[in-house]
Amino acid sequence: MSQDEIEEMRGLTHDIHSLSRVSASIRWQQSRHLWLKDGDANSKYFHSAISSRRRRNAIVSLMVNGNMVEGVQPIQDAVFNHFRDHFATQIVTRPGVENLSFKSLTYAEGGSLIKPFS
Repeated sequence: MSQDEIEEMRGLTHDIHSLSRVSASIRWQQSRHLWLKDGDANSKYFHSAISSRRRRNAIVSLMVNGNMVEGVQPIQDAVFNHFRDHFATQIVTRPGVENLSFKSLTYAEGGSLIKPFS
């Protein structure tokens, strides 16, 4: 291709991209205009779905050690105390290696560990 044809191709490509951006902008403005005019037809449905899910996921009461706990703050306290107690560090005696005797290598045996492989 000649230099003129390359420049013409670049100009056409630039024009196509510009028209594409203008077209996208017009479509976006039309959608905004339509939304402002008609509103969101599904908003009542989505609000009711969210409300019912919130009601379903709410913890109204909780059984703790045979006692029924109700109310926001008492439930928060019961959950917090449960996990605090569950993950608290417990003092456990574990066997150690302090009193065990291990075989030791002599200096000559230790030196033979770094010899080249043969």
